[in-house]
Amino acid sequence: MYYGGDYNPEQWPEEVWEDDIRLMKEARVNLVSLGIFSWARIQPREGEFDFAWMDRILDMLHAAGIGVNLATATASLPPWATLAYPDILPMDENGALYWHGSRQAHSPTSPDYRRLAATLVTAIAERYAEHRAVRMWYVDNELGCHMSADFSDNAARAFRIWLQRRYGSIDALNDAWGTMFWSQRYGSFDEVIPPRKAPYSRNPAGMLDFRRFTSDAWLDLFIMQKEILVAAGARQPITTNLMGFFEAADYHTWAPHLDLIGDDCYPDPNDPAAWKTGAFTRDLIRSLKPDVPWVLMEQATNALSWRPSNAPKAPGQMAALSMQAVARGADGIMFFQWRQSRSGAEKFHSAMVPQAGTDTRVWRDVVKLGRDLEALPALGRVQARVALVYDWENRWAHGLPDHPVTVNYLATVHAWHSALLAEGITVDVIDAEADLSGYDTVFAPLLYLLTDRAASRLNGFVSRGGTLVTGPFSDVVDHNDRFREGGFTTQLGGALGVSVTEFGALALEAPGQTSAEVEGVLGSFTGTHFAEEITLHGAEALGTFSSGRTAGQPAVTVNTSAGGRAVYVATIPDETGMRALVRYALQLSGPSPKLDTETIRRGDHEFLIDHALQSVQVREL
Repeated sequence: MYYGGDYNPEQWPEEVWEDDIRLMKEARVNLVSLGIFSWARIQPREGEFDFAWMDRILDMLHAAGIGVNLATATASLPPWATLAYPDILPMDENGALYWHGSRQAHSPTSPDYRRLAATLVTAIAERYAEHRAVRMWYVDNELGCHMSADFSDNAARAFRIWLQRRYGSIDALNDAWGTMFWSQRYGSFDEVIPPRKAPYSRNPAGMLDFRRFTSDAWLDLFIMQKEILVAAGARQPITTNLMGFFEAADYHTWAPHLDLIGDDCYPDPNDPAAWKTGAFTRDLIRSLKPDVPWVLMEQATNALSWRPSNAPKAPGQMAALSMQAVARGADGIMFFQWRQSRSGAEKFHSAMVPQAGTDTRVWRDVVKLGRDLEALPALGRVQARVALVYDWENRWAHGLPDHPVTVNYLATVHAWHSALLAEGITVDVIDAEADLSGYDTVFAPLLYLLTDRAASRLNGFVSRGGTLVTGPFSDVVDHNDRFREGGFTTQLGGALGVSVTEFGALALEAPGQTSAEVEGVLGSFTGTHFAEEITLHGAEALGTFSSGRTAGQPAVTVNTSAGGRAVYVATIPDETGMRALVRYALQLSGPSPKLDTETIRRGDHEFLIDHALQSVQVREL
């Protein structure tokens, strides 16, 4: 079990380093992430490198038995780089450049940035690939975090190349994007630009492809650095720190390129449901590479510094959220950062060694957690028979303009996860095109964009006896955001036994109809956003709308003729409705767990985590 945090010795005089290592040993730290934002220290000028300080600290850490997750240091350029090569700077959709003075002010497709980064990574890799302290490699940092989409001329050139590879010809692109609408037809790829600021709605298929391109551009930057590390002889695992449900990057496509998954997670202590957000995120991260334990690479020991209000964690909360990660598959618990900075933008961000010193609750909790992790037995895998679909392309597609109603895709999927969590269900969070052979039940809400492969997976799953729960606003468009011939639900309609004829958008606020009541064998609940008009083609109605435009019409259906069961919900249920549907789909019996108590089994071990602020009694049976 790895334990430690980001270590930035370059921020401190060398006499502090000995004290750091003494305290690390006291806290049972066995891994630190080193060099993440050290480019300016390693390379003070182009062509000049200073590795003497890193040589010393690596040797000191190794002598103390502390391993290193060594970073490639490419996350933030020194000022000399952007002044010498201004085309490195990224541009937003309005044409504004973003300058150095913060961090990560670069375009991932800039040839000058990639050349400078490759030179730096090569120098680091050739020097340290065989250093005995290095246990893992840490590429960049939170790729795409602050300036996720670049609209510069570099991005335009790279986007055109990406489109040529995807479509082959400009005619194929025009057909996929439907460019005859509004006279948008392109005569060549040279006419295509990123979706910069425009007078009105931009081409939705083009915006969707730019999202895909942006995710791929950041991934390509990771792959470039990984290839340099491997070529230099690195044999340690190579990863980077993901950011949970970060919108700009499709981590499902990234996962095969990472030797193990690392994640940063910062639930808000001001939010009583923060632990639910943590559980949702950990289930996604575990599911990205289910056969390999993952590492929580960043979290906070206490308060943050970048929210409008940065509450401290309650006593025990840091340990509870850390053990939540372990229970849900992590084999490493790390923090940002080891020693709290005395200057800079994040000086109020808590750390393992607080500014207030070691006579503090935070330090005592850090030491205790290290000892508790050290005492853990070997842990197996988390096994789940239920899956919840979270699909980045659907999130992007839902975010496009000009839909019947605006829906927060992530919040809706999170609500379904919370309903499953409240019933004590262990769940994998998977891609729409994932292999479903290991699951008995799949919840796949809001599958607006349904690819042929995803449809085949879902139909096959139902035909083999699985239970599928989906809808509303699902099976509407193909991978190019185009309607298919034959109306809606053309791919899943056979399994569902229904077709959708009208989406029935509900108002988001009064005075319009903001909700639709549902009554039926599952009980009563309230639906929002949609009250779809559907036609039954073999399905049975489990519930009907009891109010509004669709009163008396089917609201929840089930079809059992396809081998398994396919449930369709023609609205977005509230919490009561989601929990009723979870119970129905899983045929639950017995009481649900206490809402603020989390139980999960990993291998042969059961974890019980209480997230309430008061003490509880646990009775062993």
